[in-house]
Amino acid sequence: MNDAGEGSSQAVRIGIDAGGTFTDFVAAFPDGRVLYHKEPSSSIDPSEPVDRGIRLLLDQAELSPDHPVLIVHGTTIGLNAVLQRKGAKVAVVVSRGTRDILEFERGRLPDYLNLLARKPEPLVPRERVIEIDARLDAQGETVRSPSREEMDELCDSIARIDPDAVAVSLINSYRNSFLEEEIGAAIRKRFPNILVTESSRVWPEIREYERSVVACLNAGIHPLLNDYLNTLSTRVASTGRPVALQLTTSAGGMLSLESARERPVETMLSGPASGTIAAARLAAEVGVSEAITFDMGGTSADIAILSDGRFEFTTNSHIGGLPLIMPVVGVSSIGAGGGSILTVDSAGALKVGPESAGSDPGPVAYGRGGNKPTLTDCYIALGIIDPADFLGGRLKIDRAAAEAALAVVAGKIGRTDAAEAGQAALDIATTRMATELFKLLALGGHDPSKQMLIPFGGAGPTHAIMLAEEAGLAGIVVPPAAATFCALGAALADVRRDLLRSIGEARFETLDRRLWPVWSELEAEAQNWLRVENVPVLDVSMEYSLDMRYAGQSHNMLVTVAEPIRQAHDLQGVAEALHAAHEALYGFRETDDAVEVVSVRLSITGRVPAITLPDLAVSQAAPVPKGTRAVFQRDRWVDAQVFHRSDLLADDVVAGPAVIVQPDTTTWLPSPWTLKVHRNGALIASRSNADEA
Repeated sequence: MNDAGEGSSQAVRIGIDAGGTFTDFVAAFPDGRVLYHKEPSSSIDPSEPVDRGIRLLLDQAELSPDHPVLIVHGTTIGLNAVLQRKGAKVAVVVSRGTRDILEFERGRLPDYLNLLARKPEPLVPRERVIEIDARLDAQGETVRSPSREEMDELCDSIARIDPDAVAVSLINSYRNSFLEEEIGAAIRKRFPNILVTESSRVWPEIREYERSVVACLNAGIHPLLNDYLNTLSTRVASTGRPVALQLTTSAGGMLSLESARERPVETMLSGPASGTIAAARLAAEVGVSEAITFDMGGTSADIAILSDGRFEFTTNSHIGGLPLIMPVVGVSSIGAGGGSILTVDSAGALKVGPESAGSDPGPVAYGRGGNKPTLTDCYIALGIIDPADFLGGRLKIDRAAAEAALAVVAGKIGRTDAAEAGQAALDIATTRMATELFKLLALGGHDPSKQMLIPFGGAGPTHAIMLAEEAGLAGIVVPPAAATFCALGAALADVRRDLLRSIGEARFETLDRRLWPVWSELEAEAQNWLRVENVPVLDVSMEYSLDMRYAGQSHNMLVTVAEPIRQAHDLQGVAEALHAAHEALYGFRETDDAVEVVSVRLSITGRVPAITLPDLAVSQAAPVPKGTRAVFQRDRWVDAQVFHRSDLLADDVVAGPAVIVQPDTTTWLPSPWTLKVHRNGALIASRSNADEA
């Protein structure tokens, strides 16, 4: 699968984002052509639409059979398995006395203001957690090591459970992986078909509960992703072309199948991360430094914040109520998707989501058996989406069915007709999104009025101005081919991996002999990993950071250390980095307190050749609409001009109310908004009474 290694800068590069409703493709060819494509996803065999889309694009390439192909693939298989608790059957091996670690968690209430709030179910039930007499002290020295008889008893217990995968997470193994590796080797020898995850090999961080969760997440999705990659590899190999297949990661990079099989947990949030990569590039091209990405697909709406042109990372994300302490692009879910179902409760209150119609049966208007109206049905009933031009006419839409379903909702909530019910549902979804958006902006100290919204996903451009108006944002920037934007981000991804060493609670006075050698070890490990990946890169960069805190604090701060400080072995510079970061977030610094370093981090990035997207021709005259259609706006029907996006040229200006139609999505431009077309094809819109974006 790595035959496309050398010379892949001239390879056909295909980015793929496999979502719950559609699987999206972007193909960049050496001659400058860029093709976009969507395939309905399959819950039965997710690799089938991927294979179908790849073959269709390669057929259109008209290249020689030996021309190299680089496929960069983001997938939600792991994420969906965790959210739906449909992962593989996992057994967990822990140190004696810690069997309840997944149930005790951090000993905190899920909601301090709600004494009846329930914790999420443990990822692995207690009856599948096995204790063994193996323990390390806080310095990583072996306190107790299991005997051969205890190892045999452990394997007998695993045999009785009959799991698909095993996670091993011992006390203090973040300091020394020896015991976990010894136990893992014994399990593999006895059960060669069972996949084993050692927590110290996946993510050796100090927190016992969080590290155990990461190990269990990795083990739970390991068999699923492994089976999927085996099937996909076979399908791709059958094309007869030299193909290199890579997966995107939650941190916005890409890695090989071998690395993904080792740490599949790295791929869980790969789709949203890929969209953020593409958004960062788009923002730089149009001169926007402060922006919010808005990825609204069929099941959810997710955002990430770009500050000074860079997306933010976090090590405190949660998936289905479970902590994921590995570095990921800071993507947060803020609301519903186009497939979110409308319901009315017993009190007559209209609700949107969280249940989604997905792609099967999908919205009522799809005519696939769905009988519950969704937000997509609302767009159709309000005239925003044209039934005759949905997905370029590939999918037939039944507007009458959508209106009939919404009319039932209207009767339950005291509204007159389907349009009013649809508008009410969109208002509810928008208000909920804006509320969550305000929280996230406030946490980072960002001013909403200075933020541009970059919408993508099938429903992102359709809903973008509704959200921008509700949240008081500066405007929106709609990317070209917005519905396949995450697939474009996958094609743009660089090679990247994050590494970590936890060193306990190293006081400042001991750092000089501990910090610099650890970074040297991580550098060597990172460079060796990049060589094994065998992907040609233009250059390599590394970023160095630390988990730091003042003595006595219960939380850590992730602090980036500038390269001059690291090269000079400047400990005072390291301390100042913590003081500056603490002051920026909390408004003060504690220079008299002792400084501690808990973990040492390194990120390596290999930059791949860029994809050059074609510029539009410059407009010589005002754009001519293809016609008009009635759209329901603010409780009344208005005549909106209809433009095909492919007809718009650079510097074209369109005033609302207008609908901009393209095969993969629809952009709704209400009055008094106006948009201007950028040379790269982006639609930059703002209120006409505001400063031009």
